[in-house]
Amino acid sequence: MPTIEQTIEVEVPVRTAYDQWTQFEEFPRFMEGVEEVTQLDDTHVRWRASIGGDTEEWDAEITEQQPDQRVAWKATDGKQNAGVVTFQPLGAERTRVIVRMDWEDEGMLEKAGSMLGFDSRRVQGDLERFKELIEGRGHETGAWRGEVHEGTRTR
Repeated sequence: MPTIEQTIEVEVPVRTAYDQWTQFEEFPRFMEGVEEVTQLDDTHVRWRASIGGDTEEWDAEITEQQPDQRVAWKATDGKQNAGVVTFQPLGAERTRVIVRMDWEDEGMLEKAGSMLGFDSRRVQGDLERFKELIEGRGHETGAWRGEVHEGTRTR
């Protein structure tokens, strides 16, 4: 499984960055190829995305969620992937967002794209669009402040 790690710094408080990231249904606004994300419940989301010219769908489980710190997930069917997004405060109005993601590349086109670094550049582009979105707006569109540990909501 290829691993991607990308980082960006955004000029908003950590709470603002984290709260916006928890609005999963907003992902198509800044993630290239993501057509739709549907939040099924507090710990499950359904994805539809265009990958290598094909439409892929998969379900994912939020395995860990700690407000203002991290969100981790794993696919439960379909396109296999897993990862974590970490939020680090760099002062009152600045946050570092780190995405670390593992995914299974399938077929020659995806394997070639992975070898050429297309995946890594795509994730970096997504982070740059997230930065534009959150800094341009200056506030989150919503928030979910619950916690999830080992796939179970704890509060």
